[in-house]
Amino acid sequence: MTTIEERATDDQELPRWSVADVHESFQARSFGDAMDRCGADMSRLEALFEEHGIRATEPRAVTATDGRAADAVITAINRMRDHADETAAYILATTTTDSYDETAEGLLGEFEMVDVRQRPLTARLADWVSSLGVEALAEHSTQVAEHRGPLEKLARRAAHQMNEAEEGLYADLVSTGSSAWDTLHGVVTSQLTATVTMPDGTTPAMPMAAIRGLATHADPAVRRAAYEAELASWPTVAPVCAAAMNAVKGEANVVNRRRGWESALAASLFANSVSRETFDAMQHAITDSLGDLRGWMHSKARLHGHSGALPWHDLVAPLPFAASAVTWDEGVDIVRNAFGAYGGGLAGIVDRALDGRWIDAGPRAGKLGGAFCMSLSGDRSLVFLNWSGSVSSAQTTAHELGHAYHNVQLAQRTPMQRSLPMALAETASIFCETLVVEEGLQRLAGGDRLALLDVDLQGALQVVVDIRSRFLFETEVFTRRQRRTLGVGELNELMLQAQADAYGDGLDQSTAHRYMWAVKPHYYSSHFYNWPYAYGLLFGLGLFAQYKQDPERFKSHYDDALSRAGINSAEELGAVFGFDVSDQAFWTASLDVIRDRIADYDALAVDVTAVDRA
Repeated sequence: MTTIEERATDDQELPRWSVADVHESFQARSFGDAMDRCGADMSRLEALFEEHGIRATEPRAVTATDGRAADAVITAINRMRDHADETAAYILATTTTDSYDETAEGLLGEFEMVDVRQRPLTARLADWVSSLGVEALAEHSTQVAEHRGPLEKLARRAAHQMNEAEEGLYADLVSTGSSAWDTLHGVVTSQLTATVTMPDGTTPAMPMAAIRGLATHADPAVRRAAYEAELASWPTVAPVCAAAMNAVKGEANVVNRRRGWESALAASLFANSVSRETFDAMQHAITDSLGDLRGWMHSKARLHGHSGALPWHDLVAPLPFAASAVTWDEGVDIVRNAFGAYGGGLAGIVDRALDGRWIDAGPRAGKLGGAFCMSLSGDRSLVFLNWSGSVSSAQTTAHELGHAYHNVQLAQRTPMQRSLPMALAETASIFCETLVVEEGLQRLAGGDRLALLDVDLQGALQVVVDIRSRFLFETEVFTRRQRRTLGVGELNELMLQAQADAYGDGLDQSTAHRYMWAVKPHYYSSHFYNWPYAYGLLFGLGLFAQYKQDPERFKSHYDDALSRAGINSAEELGAVFGFDVSDQAFWTASLDVIRDRIADYDALAVDVTAVDRA
């Protein structure tokens, strides 16, 4: 097998995506026409809003004229968004993989200057729909009837908006405010490189994404060297990251206050279509589970030869007897086989993504860290990875291809209907990740089974415990930012405290990662961007439990339910599958799946250790 160092520093054999079928290049006439059309579409939409008086109005009886106005406006919005979203994805295909490309960065800025003009229009539509009533409009408008879910949410949003002039001004300023700071964070961190002092004495200079990929290396000395190099390099960009954090969260606090939200969390829950009752039920269940996951950390620590808690640089380490690395082709086969066992359209998504050049797999200088999937055009997606050669990389690939499969189901919907809150966007991705784990558990035994459980529980640790630490950190940042700006030292202290509260005695606190706030791009957005991952994991585990009980019945409505994720609330989507997500018992049952895997892990660890001693 190829070593992780080779995979992390040389991605020649790994696939890169291609969007040349959309436009040959930024210089192509078709791309210039596409940019011009974005501006023209937006101007037509603005004129249409003026023509039909789409803005706040006194409550009154709805007329047929209002119905025709709604039909015209909704149709125009969907047509505009279809084209604009494809154009944005085409530009992002370059900016996310090559932050050194100044042409692409400039074009993204140009696009955003046009795209932000929709924000005040959306606010005006919210006021108009709220004034007249969705149900009354639906009696006169086919488009309103077909978009009832998104419009009802938009009508509720009207109670949390500034006036028309203020919303318009904010839309004009956001591209030079929080959006620009978020971009700066991405550019600075994607271009960060560091020298790693390897155990053999070599000192390669590597991009940060590749260094972080070494966290899954088989050699503990390499993992420790990468961890030390990472902690030594983040201070060079930390002041810039802190400035970006303060700008983004400061802006969010001001806007949330002006819009009448009692807290950043309240705004985040609304944006994710999740009620406070459901959120609290999930959080209580998560808090109750922390002791179980901390206990697993001690089990993992013992397998790595530690007498106490687990050090940070071994959090995602493969077990000593696990395969040292997985080639790209082996990882693809793992995902293909798991999806194939499920069948249906999911079985073909892997080869379709490979053949269609949807995937950009390898880390390199100038490429952002992490992984994501974005829709490009029609039912085609772009899948962004930083392949490290680990089993967890294969699971990440399954996760992102799950998003791609979700996008296939959403393609039948209009842009307004397929605008997903993040919590519900994780539904298919977590389900697909679980398919990979379960397929492996069915055929593996002994040390191989233990190694797979180890990777799976690492993921649970990240999504339950680490996400808990991120939520605690972000909550405190929002609170303190209302009074003052926060410096690098204070952000570090908050990060360490959040990790101590979440990981507890499971983590060797002397090795905690004080700069995780600079590492994760998730913090550099206006809303909480962390807790929805926990929602997605636990909801996905609940889905998988139902799938195992009656596979054919589950498959018969799964795809349609995915397509409705932008239409229904979290509670409504849960009800489609027979779940009451406002009940803590649902979340406890999902966490019980993790507890069962911990018990399996502990039993196997005893057996494997006994065999080694014999």
